[in-house]
Amino acid sequence: MPTTHLSGPGTSFSPDGSDGSSRPRTEPGPRPLPSVLFEPGAAPRLLVEQPECFGDLNLDQVLSAMIAGHEEYDLEPFFHTALHDVGPVQYRQEALQDLERVPVRESVERFAERMRAMRAHLTQRGKLHYALEQQAWFVDAVEIYCGAVAGLERELAAHELGSRALRGLRDYLVAYVASERFTRLSAETETVKEAVAAIRYAVRIDGPRVTVSSYENQPDYSAEVLKTFDRFRQGAVRSYLVSLRDEAGMNHIEAQILELVARLYPQPFDRRTDYCARHGDYLDPVVARFDREVQFYLGYLDLIDPLRAAGLPFSFPRISARSKDVAAVQTFDIALANKLVPEGREVVCNDFSLQGPERIFVVSGPNNGGKTTFARTFGQLHHLASLGLPVPGSEARLLLPDQIHTHFERQEAIETLRGKFDEELVRVHAILERATSRSVIVMNESFNSTTLGDALFVGTAVMQKILELGALGVYVTFVDEIASLSEATVSMVTQIVPENPAERTFKLERRPADGLAYAWAIAEKYGLTYERLTDRIGS
Repeated sequence: MPTTHLSGPGTSFSPDGSDGSSRPRTEPGPRPLPSVLFEPGAAPRLLVEQPECFGDLNLDQVLSAMIAGHEEYDLEPFFHTALHDVGPVQYRQEALQDLERVPVRESVERFAERMRAMRAHLTQRGKLHYALEQQAWFVDAVEIYCGAVAGLERELAAHELGSRALRGLRDYLVAYVASERFTRLSAETETVKEAVAAIRYAVRIDGPRVTVSSYENQPDYSAEVLKTFDRFRQGAVRSYLVSLRDEAGMNHIEAQILELVARLYPQPFDRRTDYCARHGDYLDPVVARFDREVQFYLGYLDLIDPLRAAGLPFSFPRISARSKDVAAVQTFDIALANKLVPEGREVVCNDFSLQGPERIFVVSGPNNGGKTTFARTFGQLHHLASLGLPVPGSEARLLLPDQIHTHFERQEAIETLRGKFDEELVRVHAILERATSRSVIVMNESFNSTTLGDALFVGTAVMQKILELGALGVYVTFVDEIASLSEATVSMVTQIVPENPAERTFKLERRPADGLAYAWAIAEKYGLTYERLTDRIGS
């Protein structure tokens, strides 16, 4: 087999062979870090699994829409983990208020885009086979990183920031960019790149033999060749110039040419090798944490931007860990809105309020009138508020709950060997065992699988237990009597168009139940609704 060897003033090789060099990978070790999501010193346990309420409240759909385009950041645990104290929530609200200002958001987005480019370079480096090519991609990644950090520090210094989170980040970046570690890293990166870029060499190809030598101002005959053949040009001619590729993944011939260049000019390449070995941990952990955490804010803003553009309001709620006086104006189901707005369909907003001894909304009315949507909205608002995010509505006042419990209708599970009604009772019992006075409980059409008498009896017992706890919640039911159990229950009724009972307005009105909810349920069960009757008459 032909072998690589030196030849005269240059070095030569036969065009085959390979390079099996290793690819070192290092990561910074964990240590306590400043955060834009959590107050200094806070270290909450993040929930990896979705809370049980997510599917019922369609918060899983909200999460999916929010992380679209941000999948690489593993944002799910941040969205799963609710905050239970007012201070941490306000810490996030402040940060978002800064990020809602266009100049600040654009600065952060530019930084994030550069960091994505840095990671793309590191990823590509990991796919390469030749050590010298890996080194080049690593140095480029560090150069992008230094530019991203310096650019963010410079731009944040020019903004008026009101949040503790971003002011703290700005102060950290000012100190970090001025530190010996960063300035040395930036200077060495530039020096290493310039040293390699300054190398000039000549390549001679003679049949199967390739010779690499130092460039000694050999004449460039391309201009003379073009001049000689220019006299034969007749009109437009096809160009046979070949563009050299500027992409990753050298073939073995290119790799061996580079190896021979490194032998001719060992000092710049040795310096780069040493540079890569010493700066494997170049990524500052605070910068890395900010790069990930800020995507939680940006992802949510990306989600609600189109909804705001469609005229739907969002606001930062006033929150309390004690007060049960809750209210919202022009609120709506954010998951539903995210489906309707792209289709150009209307999103109906509703208002609600609980004051004094009031604790539970009892919602009744015809099916498909907005009852379940209202129940989901109530739960969504409280979870989004507990994350420090703006909520749907022009204004809101909400409780900061310790837990959100939901009981929505489920299909029978054969493996439990229980009927549907028994299964509902087991689930409700588990909720009541865990719930506290600070909990939010959302029950949607529970006990519909049984008779009116049993639904009234069990529903009343469950409601009495919730009222004893003092928890907040929504109870969607066809049993109107539950709406008037005590002064703590507030009746909400879905509305229809008076001239056309089949048409829903999806608006809810705070008023006593009208006794028609169960009639609607019976009519639907036996096919006697307005729609079914008109269909029959028409056929």
